[in-house]
Amino acid sequence: MKILVTGGAGYIGSHTIVELVNAGYQSIVSVDNFINSSAEVYDRIEKVSGQKIEYYNIDLSKRTETTAFFKQHSFDAVIHFAALKSVPESVEQPELYYHNNLNSLLNVMEGMKLSNCNQLIFSSSCSVYGNPDKLPVMEDTPFGEAESPYARSKQMGENIISDFCKSRKNFKALSLRYFNPVGAHPSAQLGEAQSQRPNNLVPIITQTAAGIREKVTVFGDDYNTRDGSCIRDYIHVIDIAKAHVKGVEFLNELSKEDNNYEVINLGSGNGTTVLEMVKAFEEVNQLKLNYEIGPRRAGDVEAIYANNSYAKKKLAWEAKHSLEDMLSSAWKWQKALKNQ
Repeated sequence: MKILVTGGAGYIGSHTIVELVNAGYQSIVSVDNFINSSAEVYDRIEKVSGQKIEYYNIDLSKRTETTAFFKQHSFDAVIHFAALKSVPESVEQPELYYHNNLNSLLNVMEGMKLSNCNQLIFSSSCSVYGNPDKLPVMEDTPFGEAESPYARSKQMGENIISDFCKSRKNFKALSLRYFNPVGAHPSAQLGEAQSQRPNNLVPIITQTAAGIREKVTVFGDDYNTRDGSCIRDYIHVIDIAKAHVKGVEFLNELSKEDNNYEVINLGSGNGTTVLEMVKAFEEVNQLKLNYEIGPRRAGDVEAIYANNSYAKKKLAWEAKHSLEDMLSSAWKWQKALKNQ
């Protein structure tokens, strides 16, 4: 089976390639435009997995470039990670997010149609739920008002795929709604890319612990939660990666009688506040963090965590890694980066 992984040099994409290799998949091709990553990641994947990955530098938001690629290659399945993913940046530059995230998806799906590839796994997000009325959220929880253009681009992406599946009964697709991926590979060869301006909590925490940043800002302590800070469902990136392997198997086994489009939550099922994460990092790694309370941040939802029973039922999958695993591996990755 030949699998295309778009955005394979990214955080979740790189870990997923490793897990695909671990599961015995040998014919893997990847594309990335390296906006938020580098080609060196593929060397790291080879170090960890023992398999050299064929990859191409392609901007999937460009139709001509993407069409030419699919004319030259054929695949049995596509795992589509390639997208911009910063909530605050999407609030500042909505046109960039709609252009990149939607055009890349449309171009990939057009390329799949052209090359007769009929299996797609889409990298979606729990942000499609907005500020949910009931917790935990289930797959049939309706879309909420999107709190950011990033979230809306994921809602629109899911709608595009759903419509595509209705028009082509031989096409099978799965949207995986991630909650908050954190952690790194135990080898400390792969992890979340360093950024001068990270927006995700754990890279901000680890950069502060490493002395790269002065402090962690907790955005808001006046939410209606147990300590006033936002609640999120944190999940180890390796657990998410393994769910994609299960997703490939799931689509392979779907019969003509089954629904040809599914959406599945990928979360731990546990809600943790931002302040609890700060304190857990301190305890796990025996460190003290400099943090302050700041104003609320545009685009943030108050609280969200998953009901993951559908993932257990459909994918025979559940999160295995603990919060301690997530935070210790993230810190190990940060220290490895410092020594490079």
